[in-house]
Amino acid sequence: MQLDADELRQRLTPLFRENFEKFGELGAAASILQNGKPLIDLYSGFCDARHEKPWEANTLVLVWSATKGIGSACVLHVLQEHRIGIDRGVAEFWPEFAQAGKEKITLSQLLSHQAGLCALDARVDILDYGAVITALEVQKPLWLPGTAHGYHARTFGFLLDELVRRIAGKTLSQYWREAFAQPLNLDIWIGLPERENPRVATIYAAKSGSSPAPKNRQSGSDFYLDLLTPGTLARKTFTSPYGLQSVSGMNTPAVRAQPIVSFGGIGSASALAKFYSMLANGGKLGGQTFFSEETKAWMTTTLSDGIDRVFQIPTAFSAGFMKDPRNAVRRMFGPYSSPSSHNRIYLNSI
Repeated sequence: MQLDADELRQRLTPLFRENFEKFGELGAAASILQNGKPLIDLYSGFCDARHEKPWEANTLVLVWSATKGIGSACVLHVLQEHRIGIDRGVAEFWPEFAQAGKEKITLSQLLSHQAGLCALDARVDILDYGAVITALEVQKPLWLPGTAHGYHARTFGFLLDELVRRIAGKTLSQYWREAFAQPLNLDIWIGLPERENPRVATIYAAKSGSSPAPKNRQSGSDFYLDLLTPGTLARKTFTSPYGLQSVSGMNTPAVRAQPIVSFGGIGSASALAKFYSMLANGGKLGGQTFFSEETKAWMTTTLSDGIDRVFQIPTAFSAGFMKDPRNAVRRMFGPYSSPSSHNRIYLNSI
């Protein structure tokens, strides 16, 4: 379906303004592309609570777990360039990973959150990369790999980063700059240079609602309660590796400079939209082709589907990207389309 830019702008602009005029939003931006071309860009508000710094078109902001999609794309590109299939074992490229019953875990299982490594038994600092990798190497899977899946909120980025280091010989942050950010002129960073800090919006914790989140009707569980309860899988998943638990902790230049692949990406709305537009348009943008047909199939084919061990609701994942679960009442990630068709393929990451 071809969208009309003027009509879309007329419909969305009042709704966007309402966030600031009615709901007290501080600052935000929204960017929409169609067939790889900018359709609408909206931005308004301020970058700080004192209303001293207006939100501009080039304002950078923490994109949280949308960084996981960037990291997944880098891993898949590395596998493509080295002609490695996702059915191969992780330990083939990372021998130390084979400890504690992980010798048979495949790249496919790891990328689709089936490896059972969503939480760590060892208490290690999220800013100590080496310690986290060692903890992952000795960690026993929390379920039999391949039999279930659960969102790897914090550990996922470390698993991706180490794979890129082992196969490509460079960090995922470096690979991102060389393979995607520079060729596409994307204003997105995993590890922000100090010179870019003046453009970054300050992150503030969300205001708590007046009523508690409802219990999950399908599983009878309460994810949000578990998230606050020590010892639960949800709590362990979102607190290991430990550190940077508070939103304000992400605002210092020293932390912004850390290449935290799980949730540390910083960029503009238009740049993030441009990157995901490239994925949605078959891995092509501006006359450049980044992904083969086989790699696009890895991105769009659901590998895990069912009740998520962490979120406790139905979720689904392809190789690195979140998909709509089977029989979803509300489609969030768009229609499934052939990777070779001219239809849009929506890929996202939370």
